Parts: sequence; C-alpha cells; structure tokens
Amino acid sequence: MRPAVIFADEPTGALDTQTTIEVLQLLRETVSSGGQTIIMVTHDPVAAAAAHRVLFLADGQFIGELEAPTADVVAERMTHLTAWQQNRAPQATGRGGF
Repeated sequence: MRPAVIFADEPTGALDTQTTIEVLQLLRETVSSGGQTIIMVTHDPVAAAAAHRVLFLADGQFIGELEAPTADVVAERMTHLTAWQQNRAPQATGRGGF
C-alpha cells in the first residue's frame, strides 16, 4: 500500500545536478503514475519549478503562491522574500556577544 501523501524535506539539497534531475523525475513519476501527492520543502527554484503549485512561507506564515511556476519566477519571488525578511530582522548593535 502506498501513502497518499509523501513529505520531501529538501530532497535535492545536497545532490549534484544529474542526481537532482533523477530525483525530480522520480517525484514526477510518483505523482503521475501513483496518484500520490508530494509536499516538498525546498530553497531551490529549479526544484520548486517541478511542482504544480508553490506556496511561500515566511516566519511560519503563508504569504503567497504560484501556479505552474518557472524557476525564474520562483527565484524572483524568493529574492523579494529574502529582502522582506532582512528588513524585518533585528539589527546588530555591534557590541558583540549575546
């Protein structure tokens, strides 16, 4: 029996390019032939572009989504998200230590 949902946390994070391609193909085949849902966490725009839908989270909050994303569009959204998070982060005082 196959699970209805597969959770994949950074499945391509430490892989070389060829192995990344193979893993993404395997995930696509799992969805198309097995009818399973995959929830993938990734910081890689190329891996995210393999999805039908991408959800963006910041500080545990849902902040947006893309349908049928491309790697370029995901990367652009991630760049804006990173800038937004940096503006919200506390600034260092320069005094050192904790």
